[in-house]
Amino acid sequence: MTSSTPHSPEPAIALREILAFDDSGTLRAVLVPAGPDAGVRGVAVGDEGAAQPLDGCLVLVVGAPAASAGAADAVREAARHGASGVVLRDTPGVATAPEVLAAAEETGIALLTRAEWATWADTAALLRSALACARAGLDDGAPGIAASGAESLTALADAVAADTGGSITIEDTRFRVLAHSATGPEADGLRRSTILGGRVPRWRVAELRRSGMLRLLWTSRDVIHRAADADGPERLIIAVRSGPEVLGSIWAAADGRALSPHASGALRRAAEVAAPLLVRHRLRESGALRRRELALRGLLDGDGDARTHAWSLGLSPDAACAVVVVDRDAAASAGDRTLDVLALHAVSYRPSVQVLRDGDRLFALLPVGVGRERDALGLARELATLAPSLPGGVPVLAGAGPVAATALRVRASCEEAALIVRVLRERAARADGAGPDRYADAAAVGPSLDVVRVLNAVRPVWEAGGGPVHELVRADLAAGGELVRTLSAYLDASGDVARAAARLMVHPNTLRYRLRRVRERFGVDLDDPDTRLLITLAVRLTG
Repeated sequence: MTSSTPHSPEPAIALREILAFDDSGTLRAVLVPAGPDAGVRGVAVGDEGAAQPLDGCLVLVVGAPAASAGAADAVREAARHGASGVVLRDTPGVATAPEVLAAAEETGIALLTRAEWATWADTAALLRSALACARAGLDDGAPGIAASGAESLTALADAVAADTGGSITIEDTRFRVLAHSATGPEADGLRRSTILGGRVPRWRVAELRRSGMLRLLWTSRDVIHRAADADGPERLIIAVRSGPEVLGSIWAAADGRALSPHASGALRRAAEVAAPLLVRHRLRESGALRRRELALRGLLDGDGDARTHAWSLGLSPDAACAVVVVDRDAAASAGDRTLDVLALHAVSYRPSVQVLRDGDRLFALLPVGVGRERDALGLARELATLAPSLPGGVPVLAGAGPVAATALRVRASCEEAALIVRVLRERAARADGAGPDRYADAAAVGPSLDVVRVLNAVRPVWEAGGGPVHELVRADLAAGGELVRTLSAYLDASGDVARAAARLMVHPNTLRYRLRRVRERFGVDLDDPDTRLLITLAVRLTG
């Protein structure tokens, strides 16, 4: 069990304040024996076997749901270690088990449930943000930002404007304006169009992306300075974060006068105060976001009603679309942060782009207008080029699928994009020192795409078969795969022993010896065309 309770106790926050912060409907108070003023000091995530002090924590019980009688043990365990309450997973249409209610009544701790659509990560972020926001408001003597920030994003924008001497916008990661300060008569045209349109204009986002400013924003943890130029006045920008996750950004623009010398410090404080408010904003949308994620997954996988999925994503079912698949390099030991930044970058490519992160893979659904059929390749190129240049970035492979005539047919585009990534990965594995291609569309990979389709089709036949070639491959792979690698190099070199030996970094006589072993030990005749074809397929299927 892990707890956010620090060594020196934080002030307790009344449970009613935490519930008031939750305007997303994530939490429901089932039973509060000590009343709504019961104090909460922190959040802990644990299981039924934990044994550590939980002074005043709300414990997220990730095991049995509230409808299960077994959850009563978790309630008693949390109470025994000093917890102020527990949060259990709700089961729609099923009441909380009587045993669980009795355990909460008996121990006197609060019993809350988490909405079925929310995740434990959502719930933990909500609770920690509620505590941080409430504590920011405890100090009535705090100046400017600290005092106003706990009220609303608009109040925060006004407070930051007063502290920096500039005009403020607070934006989410899609560059939608969530709040802004009053606009003075000297405001530049970009600020006016951004506020009137409710989001940063597309041309401006494209410019920031091309200049590298977005990459800097998503990866930097400090204030970024943008000098005045012909297009606008001096600006200061800072990303708002919750741990490693970027929630949005705050922009301060000089508005007819110079920014305050203390503006950078004011922005740093504002980013801290804004984080819980942006978490709350995100949680308000989390139900809709989760529905959009399910709709996008359904559209890409071909599950469910495609027309309904398209409308849920705000897409016309008749809209032409293409899919870009991004896969991190298999040799990279890490890369989660890289994919997170690439997801933000993909959304900035065009507001209509829909992004889905699935493990080590990223999917981007891109509506494509007439005459812009190569936009998907452009996005693939940007993402593949950007990834290794990020701080701590790892290489990725990006495949651009073909344009599907309607959104209802994007599954085929997604499948082809994934096959293109597979081709790129296989080419990288066979590269002879040359830098492999990191992005491509079907035209760029040529017949290799059809070869991958053929391999997929013949795999069941190979796996069900037998004979000398099967015996060779299975025995050699079990022994380390030396002969299979030798055959792969020999076949790729079209039977040129010298070239194959150079690739394997062995003497040509060593390679000839290994080929004799293939013939003498396993009875495999490389001069027979059918045998060569079967070996070629076997080597490609087994890597």
